[in-house]
Amino acid sequence: MKHFGLIGERLGHSHSKTLHGYLADYSYELWPMPRDAVDGFLKTAEFDGMNVTIPYKQTVIPYLAEMGETARRVGCVNTIVKRSDGTLYGDNTDVYGMSVMAARAGINFAGKKTLILGSGGTSLTAQAVVRAAGGEAVVISRYGENNYENLEKHADADYLINTTPVGMYPNVDASPVDLKRLPCLKGVLDVIYNPLRTKLLQQAQQLGIPHQGGLCMLVYQAVRACELFAGETVSVQRAQAAEMALRKSVTNLVLVGMPGCGKSTIGAKLAQTLDMPLVDLDEEIVRTAGMSIPEIFRTEGEAGFREREAEQVKRFGSEGGRVLVTGGGAIKREDNRAHLQMNGFVVQLKRSLDALPMDGRPLSKDRQALENMWQERAPLYAACADQIIENDSTIDACVQAIKEAFDEALRS
Repeated sequence: MKHFGLIGERLGHSHSKTLHGYLADYSYELWPMPRDAVDGFLKTAEFDGMNVTIPYKQTVIPYLAEMGETARRVGCVNTIVKRSDGTLYGDNTDVYGMSVMAARAGINFAGKKTLILGSGGTSLTAQAVVRAAGGEAVVISRYGENNYENLEKHADADYLINTTPVGMYPNVDASPVDLKRLPCLKGVLDVIYNPLRTKLLQQAQQLGIPHQGGLCMLVYQAVRACELFAGETVSVQRAQAAEMALRKSVTNLVLVGMPGCGKSTIGAKLAQTLDMPLVDLDEEIVRTAGMSIPEIFRTEGEAGFREREAEQVKRFGSEGGRVLVTGGGAIKREDNRAHLQMNGFVVQLKRSLDALPMDGRPLSKDRQALENMWQERAPLYAACADQIIENDSTIDACVQAIKEAFDEALRS
């Protein structure tokens, strides 16, 4: 069996091994290494090919006997194949991945101005994609002629591509720019794929700007690399199945809604149906606090409970691949809504107020309190949710409706 892998400095959060497992039947490993180990590895290690990530996409170039046209044009290599005579051929499949990402967002760079945040290797890829399509690429860096301080002189920009790590896990609350400074934007791309929806992309969504995250680019650069490794085309069906499988493994299915709307029951059934782990955030709060929710309210008040809740929302919202059941008030805080959306497909469960139980619930102890709560929270649920599902029939019917919506989201 042929042996492939990925080299880079730090690969702890890489999805490449999983992704190539979906795409092909060869062996694929992760090879993290410091810069001083790259020379010896390229010269002596047993491999049939490799992908290359930060910070070695230019480091490997002197070791290549030949480079593909795309790699020569960009000046970066992310895929290497060892030929039968032992020499190394390098190419760049990131260009293809980014082109697919742009098309997914409905972006056509031709004749348009695109701002590219960052000046590193991925910026070179973005510049090549934009210019090959007949667009104008303007690089925004911290200290260059075009920088973050004078961004307004490019307020006429049509598109924006973030190639910096700002907003990447674990620093998920950061964003490289405020999109309101660029009022003419018609599309936003972010090469970051962890989290799936960065703060930048969340703001694009709020402003109604078409956008796409980096997981799409990750998948399709791997598709093209796989074709170079295996010497054969990856079918559209296999590529789509691989993307859907990877998205499911990193996406939370999040349930929000009023207390008593059925989140716990529906969540448990969904986890079983979809074969995903279940996390009830209220149960995590109880476990970490060592006391029940009514006890937390009595001893720490609602403010204390909300702080504990925010800790768990950020913790599990920053991860993925789970069914997350939230408390009814988790959406009250803006940071909670952002953290739930980052790696989550958020479903609001709705049930008529008359059907909501009130016993044992500190904040909905009578009908008037329940109605007041709904008036306060209804717009917050709507702002957070990707889909609204009525829980007014059977459990199985509700679960099926959510599953269909989730599957559709994983395909998009």
